[in-house]
Amino acid sequence: MPHFEQLIWQEQLTFVEFYATWCAPCKQMEPIINQFKERMGHRTEVLRIDIDDPAMADIVRRYHVVSVPTLLFFRRGEVLWRESGAISYHHLVTVLEELEEYELVGHYY
Repeated sequence: MPHFEQLIWQEQLTFVEFYATWCAPCKQMEPIINQFKERMGHRTEVLRIDIDDPAMADIVRRYHVVSVPTLLFFRRGEVLWRESGAISYHHLVTVLEELEEYELVGHYY
């Protein structure tokens, strides 16, 4: 996914969910991620990466994804936040807001 590298190195935050189709917590997260993308997609890129996709194997290894779902926020290639397991929509939005505030995303002084 050459697209992946471009997205994680941009100024805008990029949210990545590593998931598997056979994973029950991942299935639980799917509507939450879809809602997050629909409502927050103008503030962050949203990517879903299937850990069982052979084309994604290098990325999965690079970020040491050993459990799913694993959720990450990137900016300029740096992992700013990481958590594994199912989380609520509200928690995900709170993390985004905290990262925006901390990183002053979109604010240049």
